[in-house]
Amino acid sequence: MIALLFVLLLAMLGFGFPIALALGGSSLVYLYVTGLAPDLVAIQRMVEGMNSFPLIAIPFFIMTGSLMNATGITERIFGFALALVGWLRGGLGHVNIVASVIFAGMSGTAVADAGGLGSIEIKAMRDQGYDRDFSVAITGASSIIGPIIPPSLPMIIYGVMANVSVGQLFAAGFLPGLAMTLALMCMVSYYAYTRGYKRDATFSIGGLWRSLRRAFLPLMTPVLLVGGMVSGVFTPTEAAIAAMTYALILGAAVYRTLTIRRLLDVSIETIETTAIVMLIVAGASIFGWLITTSRITEQLVTLVLSLTTTPWLILLLVNLLLLVVGCFMEAVAAITILVPVLLPLMQKIGIDPVHFGLIMVLNLMIGLLTPPVGLVLYILARIAGISFERVSRACAPFLIPLLITLGLVTYWPSMVLFLPKLIYR
Repeated sequence: MIALLFVLLLAMLGFGFPIALALGGSSLVYLYVTGLAPDLVAIQRMVEGMNSFPLIAIPFFIMTGSLMNATGITERIFGFALALVGWLRGGLGHVNIVASVIFAGMSGTAVADAGGLGSIEIKAMRDQGYDRDFSVAITGASSIIGPIIPPSLPMIIYGVMANVSVGQLFAAGFLPGLAMTLALMCMVSYYAYTRGYKRDATFSIGGLWRSLRRAFLPLMTPVLLVGGMVSGVFTPTEAAIAAMTYALILGAAVYRTLTIRRLLDVSIETIETTAIVMLIVAGASIFGWLITTSRITEQLVTLVLSLTTTPWLILLLVNLLLLVVGCFMEAVAAITILVPVLLPLMQKIGIDPVHFGLIMVLNLMIGLLTPPVGLVLYILARIAGISFERVSRACAPFLIPLLITLGLVTYWPSMVLFLPKLIYR
């Protein structure tokens, strides 16, 4: 009967049903056929899945990223990054990465990074004579840093599903995010020397100071968030409200670039995106409950451990599974479906839930750069005006540094857990 549940899910996805309807619909049909519980129980489980305090952060972080894009704050960030690292060979490639790191501390989503900074970065690189494919590829690869360095929407979803501290997950993302940054900058340096890319700016203390002054207030957003969480002024959930309020003040009162029309557009976009995410969470809640009550997780643990008990091999198999899933499924949906299935296995072999959270999120973020469902690829294709297939080919080489970082995150747990243990001990 459990096979029926998964067959229904795959069939509905195959017929083009939205993931939220596929999760909820397959679960309701399964309940009707098996008579496991009344329909009212399914509704209660869906509501209970959405009734979680950390989920309040989702609309506020989404709105923060949209406000940054709508008020021109992303341009100030790009200008500062240009003054900071534009003097390196392949300068705008490095600028692209550093700007994404800064923006990562504000939005928490790869899609906001690619859509907001992407249009600025690709145009600037094309104007300086960079190859279009290279410009698109480094923009896509650097956007993946967004959900790793806190704040992070996928980590909030994982924290809710796995009952893990969101604050510890945020702290765990810092060092892996920096490792991704260094790996991508090494890749840019390789391309710069092999293709003869030159420096795009002359280093100047005065120019750096002017760009810093122009971008100073936006750059304080990560400091505000991290400082507030570490000092205990607000929780990670409340940090989202603080970030949104700060972005609103910058756009409306300081820079005065936020008009009523732009605020309305940002609000509507936030409502639409949040509604989609919450519907997925509701559908996944009843789906996950059925998986748990059917004891499929215990059967999976028994099956895998009967094949091998070697932790590194099990982690390799889980990574391969997540990479494949990331090619076909959106990250929020994958997290809500797979956490109840895979987390018990990880705990059985002694993997810390916070460590596994970083492994899962990074795997699924890499999936944003892989066809056929890579959302970032579609966004970049629209911005650059080239085909989806060409964007996919261009981004393929940049999967190498991302996979190397994934290997470090998977097999070097101290890098992931150092800051959570230091801050939350």
